[in-house]
Amino acid sequence: MPDSSLHKFHIPVMGLAYTIDSPVKVARFGISSVISIVEDKLIEMMRSYYYPAIQEKYHPIGTDEEDYRAKRITDYLNLVNKIVQEQVEKLKKSAFETGSEIMKYFEMLPDDSKLKQAYRRVMNTEDKQKKESLETYLRTQIIPGSIDVNIMTKIDKDNYKTDGGLSEDGSDAVSALRGYAQSDLSNSSIIFSAGLNPRLYNYLEECSQFDADEDGQFKKKVIIKVSDYRSALIQGKYLAKKGIWVSEFRIESGLNCGGHAFATDGYLLGPILEEFKTRKNELITTIFDLYSSAIIAKGRTVINQPHPIKITAQGGIGTFGEDAFLHDYYGLESTGWGTPFLLVPEATTVDEATLDLLCKAKKKDVILSNNSPLGVRFHYLKGTSADVERQTRIDNGRPGSPCTEKHLAFNTEFTEKPICTASRKYQKLKIAQLQSLNMPDKEYQQQLAGILAKECLCIGLSNAAAKVYKVPLVKKLEAVTICPGPNVIYFSKIVTLQTMTDHIYGRTDIVADEHRPHMFISELNLYIDYLKEQLQREAPKEPDSKRKKYYQEFYKNLTEGIAYYRQLPGVAVMGKLQFIRALDAAGKELEQIVVRLR
Repeated sequence: MPDSSLHKFHIPVMGLAYTIDSPVKVARFGISSVISIVEDKLIEMMRSYYYPAIQEKYHPIGTDEEDYRAKRITDYLNLVNKIVQEQVEKLKKSAFETGSEIMKYFEMLPDDSKLKQAYRRVMNTEDKQKKESLETYLRTQIIPGSIDVNIMTKIDKDNYKTDGGLSEDGSDAVSALRGYAQSDLSNSSIIFSAGLNPRLYNYLEECSQFDADEDGQFKKKVIIKVSDYRSALIQGKYLAKKGIWVSEFRIESGLNCGGHAFATDGYLLGPILEEFKTRKNELITTIFDLYSSAIIAKGRTVINQPHPIKITAQGGIGTFGEDAFLHDYYGLESTGWGTPFLLVPEATTVDEATLDLLCKAKKKDVILSNNSPLGVRFHYLKGTSADVERQTRIDNGRPGSPCTEKHLAFNTEFTEKPICTASRKYQKLKIAQLQSLNMPDKEYQQQLAGILAKECLCIGLSNAAAKVYKVPLVKKLEAVTICPGPNVIYFSKIVTLQTMTDHIYGRTDIVADEHRPHMFISELNLYIDYLKEQLQREAPKEPDSKRKKYYQEFYKNLTEGIAYYRQLPGVAVMGKLQFIRALDAAGKELEQIVVRLR
């Protein structure tokens, strides 16, 4: 049976549009990627593009159809799967000649792959019969990368039927899960991010598509994105009690990532990975005990040993050395490379104007913003068309966005029916309230800025696909938002899929700045900046006892992280002196900050 994990990296979900069709672009080369299935209108738009693209008739799934959201998702995933399967069959039949896709498939594999070594033997042998035999073998080993999907568990707005009644099992996240479960994808995973959602996880228990078969294999797997070991244990146990096995815990840096940033209390990625490394067996055993009891109670096939659990990580990886260290020292089975792939049109869907901004981005242009209506910090590229549009509305005295999609409509501060904090309606009401409070001007301006920062993400994160594929925009709204991680400033040019893959595997180097700090140092500095910002927000008042305790714990975790990195064997071998100096500088900066907390 072909190896199911040919590559050592995956392309995580990015925005809504940016990886909406990545499997169509990369899966045939054995590269796994993740589609966001939260925005069904975007998915319907992609259906309208891809059916004609493969010479098939597009049949719209209208909002008047029962369970239309799930149906759109199911059909789009089936369509993507069909396209990928046809691509793979075509690739398998292509000739082993310069420039062919089958050559590209094997050339992009990591150099230590057994298949890569077999491919090299094909290229180096002059024996025609042996060459043909090896080529036949290689064709049998070709498999696509997995087509995975992501649901951000916080995006789970209730939906209502035409008669006004609540749609049972029709919330955004639940209907998206149902759409995925009913698709014909196999060897695929659903990724849950942003924390535990009881309603969603309870519905997951009803989906038999996630049960293991008689051979202990899963056609559809569950992956949980987590920020630390504790979160993995809590969510893994919660699902295990329902007879659901988590096949992978995907650890993401709290701050050194793209999109929404869920900062830890100063816990750094290295120490977090160390805890997973040392406690992985304990984690598996704890989850397996609960899982075994649950499946026995459900009358399902009893297993004698746990299913495999993968530990993977993502967030700020930028060099071959960093990637190799994560694999070699922490034993990770895959690493997520997100932001750099925004500059690879062969892998992601980004419009030309936004691509140009990404290439030119400097440190000052990528900020940890308050722009998300979810109230969660959000990495944000300044200068996009959405940024300009938002400011223009403010300048014209009409702040806020028209709220057409309502996926982030959760606020009931002024209305019985939830509305979005980025909407014109909310901002008008909130500003009026603010003006009535007669607060000091400095405080007023600070709070006003927080209100005006909120931006429509449903449209902004979708529009790139509409622009790239020249399909109608939602209600003629054209603004584009993009949310790269801070790592983007070290990648300054558009590259091919093969070039990016060569960079990941150390066959070339495309990092634009030779003085780029190690990913662990970048994350550490982001956390120090975050702590300084929090303390600045408290000034000039002294933090209350509860907040002071939080800051002291935050400081303690950061200093322990620095001590951990000092003794970490094998890290930053090529730039060890620079790494230690950066730790020294961070330690001194923390000491200056902590004076206020003593």
